[in-house]
Amino acid sequence: MAANSAIVFGSTGLVGSYILTNLLSTGPYTPVTTISRRAPKPSSPALNAIVDADVSKWPAALTGLSPAPHVAFSAIGTTRAAAGGLENQWKIDHDLNVDVARAAKQAGVKTFVFISSAGSDGLLATSFPYSKMKKGVETTVKELDFDHGIIVRPGLILGEREQGRFLEGLAMAAVRGLGFLGFKDSVAQDAEVIARAAIKASQLADEGKAPSKFWVLSPKDIIRLGRTEWEHKEETK
Repeated sequence: MAANSAIVFGSTGLVGSYILTNLLSTGPYTPVTTISRRAPKPSSPALNAIVDADVSKWPAALTGLSPAPHVAFSAIGTTRAAAGGLENQWKIDHDLNVDVARAAKQAGVKTFVFISSAGSDGLLATSFPYSKMKKGVETTVKELDFDHGIIVRPGLILGEREQGRFLEGLAMAAVRGLGFLGFKDSVAQDAEVIARAAIKASQLADEGKAPSKFWVLSPKDIIRLGRTEWEHKEETK
């Protein structure tokens, strides 16, 4: 196990791309490995980008790394429309994340960080398929008993996606209006702030400052760690 290295899954998505760029720019972990269907946009001597369109091979690619990464970040996710139906979305949002988490445990990864959703807790977790997917992954991460399992539960994720989502766009416009009333932070968070909170939490875990072995970050925690307490505040949205 490499004491100061990381791996990022979902590095070409909205939150995952910010996790990658912030890891490369702030340098808490070196090297940084990505496993993705297409090459991530950033380039760096510290980046080891593995490209494989066959997602079923990703867990084996992780266990094949030597030495194993110290921390793994998973921001894997898709939409029902992009996946071609609920069943295919479940294979990505749930099954692939679970397989990656299990591979990380097998490889010897110490800290596993999963980008989940605020809807994964409470009534939504038993009523909506998307929330069930996220909750299932969270449960797996907890059961795998990593040295540290970190679950990041953002609300609506604000940011510009490569492929726009009409209804999500309307929701983001409405949420931004809440900023004038002081409610925005509790409802939605910027993708980069979410990414930075994930990184900050992993660092605190390494320093023995995590509040618990299995740590769930609420939207309030995300704002605190990813914006208020982020060391490079001048760069934060």
